[in-house]
This record gives sequence, C-alpha cells and structure tokens, in this order.
Amino acid sequence: MRRAGSGIQGAVAKILFIPVSIATGLAAGFLGKKLFDGLWGVIDDQEPPDSKHRDVSWGRLLLAGAIQGAIFRAVKEATDHASRRAFYRTTGTWPGETHPDHE
Repeated sequence: MRRAGSGIQGAVAKILFIPVSIATGLAAGFLGKKLFDGLWGVIDDQEPPDSKHRDVSWGRLLLAGAIQGAIFRAVKEATDHASRRAFYRTTGTWPGETHPDHE
C-alpha cells in the first residue's frame, strides 16, 4: 500500500508546508495564551501562578498548569489540522499521513 506523502510530490509538500507550520504554530501560541489568560481571569482575580514564585500553593500551580497545557494542546492541534486542510485545498497535496499507522 502506498503511503500518503510519499514520493517527490509528498517531499515537496512537506518542504512547502514548513513555513505554514511555523506561522500557525506562532499563531496557536498567541491564541492559546489569550484563551488561558481569559479563562484564568474567570477562575481567579490574581495572575496565574508560576513555578518561579516562592509563595505559591501546589494546588493553584498544578491547576494553572493543567488548564494551560490542555488549552495549548487543543489550540495547537486545531490550528495544525486546519492549516493542513487549507494547504490541501490550495495545493491538492496533504502534508502528512492520511491515516494513523496501526501495527
């Protein structure tokens, strides 16, 4: 079975997709930070705790980390997949695998 993204066309698509991937990654980071800051403002009036702060409770620190991690991962996956779909609609070549590998 021939895998998606193989051959010269797949190699060119991967190379052409690199700048798109970088740009959407930066946008995802910016959007994720805005979403986290907005959500944290609903949860707590104080700024989000940071591990560099000496006087921070473990509960607040871990809660903030879990929320931030979930938001960043979800935004990253959504923006990456959306950019791949847009790239495919534009070029006709999917920059990656079409199905997950099952062994």
